[in-house]
Amino acid sequence: MTEANKLTSDLEIAATSPGGRVASLQLIADTIRHSGNYRWVGLYDVEHDAGIITNIVWSGPGAPAHPQFSITNGLTGVAVAGKCTVNVGDVAADPHYLTAFGTTKSEIIVPIFDAAGQRVIGTIDVESEVRDAFSGRVQTLLEGCAGVIARLWHS
Repeated sequence: MTEANKLTSDLEIAATSPGGRVASLQLIADTIRHSGNYRWVGLYDVEHDAGIITNIVWSGPGAPAHPQFSITNGLTGVAVAGKCTVNVGDVAADPHYLTAFGTTKSEIIVPIFDAAGQRVIGTIDVESEVRDAFSGRVQTLLEGCAGVIARLWHS
């Protein structure tokens, strides 16, 4: 079984676990974090009408520094506006980065789309203490995860 197939299978199991949406999303965040030994993973709701992005769950050493923020702020705001993954190898060099942990070196934000694939309804936020931590292969893998996670927003 390939790494992508194993992660997808693990996420499918987490997505169908008992306990409701938040419990399933917590298992998903934990699974993603451990799959790449990442320091921190957060899953966020994007509320276009309210103009805010809100953390649902996180996995890592601490709660998010910004549990709720404007839809136009941060790397997440860039991902939502552009409807595309934002992969920053050196967050210190990016003016959009909202400092969460002082030791974060790289971050990737992956959008989660609605059933029509037109609107960003959530995001996966993965942070690493390693510069350039997210290769193209990892980005593709996380974008595949977003497709699995999207089903929890639609159910």
